[in-house]
Amino acid sequence: MSSTPLNRPTRLLLNLGHAFDHMFLLIFATAVSAIAADFGFARWEDLMPYSVGAFLLFGIGSLPAGRLGDLWGRRAMMVVFFVGIGCASLLAALTQNAWQMAAALSLVGAFSAIYHPVGIPMLLAATERPGITIGVNGLAGNLGLAAAALITGFFVQLGGWRMAFVAPGVVSIALGWYFARVAPAEIEAPGRRPVGTNELPRAAMMRVFVVMTLAAITGSLLFNLTTNGNAELLRARMHGVVEEPALLGALLAAVYVVAAFSQIVVGRLIDRFPVKILYLCIVLCQAPLLTLAAYVQGWAYYAAAIAYMVAVFGSIPFVEGISVRYVDDRIRSRVAGVRLAISFGVSSLAVWLLGPVVKAAGFDALLLAMAAVSLCTAAFVTLLPPTAPRGPTSN
Repeated sequence: MSSTPLNRPTRLLLNLGHAFDHMFLLIFATAVSAIAADFGFARWEDLMPYSVGAFLLFGIGSLPAGRLGDLWGRRAMMVVFFVGIGCASLLAALTQNAWQMAAALSLVGAFSAIYHPVGIPMLLAATERPGITIGVNGLAGNLGLAAAALITGFFVQLGGWRMAFVAPGVVSIALGWYFARVAPAEIEAPGRRPVGTNELPRAAMMRVFVVMTLAAITGSLLFNLTTNGNAELLRARMHGVVEEPALLGALLAAVYVVAAFSQIVVGRLIDRFPVKILYLCIVLCQAPLLTLAAYVQGWAYYAAAIAYMVAVFGSIPFVEGISVRYVDDRIRSRVAGVRLAISFGVSSLAVWLLGPVVKAAGFDALLLAMAAVSLCTAAFVTLLPPTAPRGPTSN
């Protein structure tokens, strides 16, 4: 348990921070068609690679963020997160060309990098039921994806894409101020606490870390390809059925909302059953559902999209579930930072490749490639130890 119990407003803000983290990263992808037209691009695919800096820094920025979270303090880093991501979003709204947008999005990615290695360990350190805590937090994060689809589509239709960056930016800065007021002061940074006990030998711990990182790489690739491609994929598959940006945004938001609740179910199961078996079962559902989605159109595709996103989102809690069972809290932010820097750094290639791949081969090939990626994740999961310690490992 943490030596600094969290009050209800702080827990709420930490979960809301996860929603904001994913929402800000998806605003550009959701509004890319409107932004491309404004910047003079003939096709959205040609503008999409300019967002790769955001996801690259989202990955490699996790390394210093995790270190600062453990050694400086998680509370202070979360204030930096809320205020920084809000200011970066306001800068994105002021951009006039693709390279300016690339720079602003890179700042969004840099501040977004703080949340996962800092906010999630801060939340988990104060809970006795890590599975359901991860599930609720994951639900909040994916509702952020739904918010990006819904809010961005609304603002694009109502007042243009710039307002889709301005409004969330202002709200995030205000939340940073509120977090600084209500979050309890840390008695000491996590990394300064006495060494806790670890139930695994060092060799087994390294094995878990390697497998966890490899699974996170392929899982993050799949997450980035789906969440960054779903808006345009839905637009293409629903062509002639639904055309209005706001309605398409609402349909995509509904996909994310339905899929997000899978994390609550998974969170409850993590507290009760072996992680490896659950993880493998869910990951093995991804490939057939993605393959099916490659061959259907219209409302049939929409049903398939809900199904494959349930499987994609349902697999998200497992990496954190493994971490909280094996890794002592005093180093958890740093371990998460290394893992996230590698996995998110590599998976940022998905954003860079998304536009060119779709332009060259189409969405059918993209969906089949994602099915292959999911099978790689399943292969990595089989390498996990058969059992895991019960409950979080902390001081």
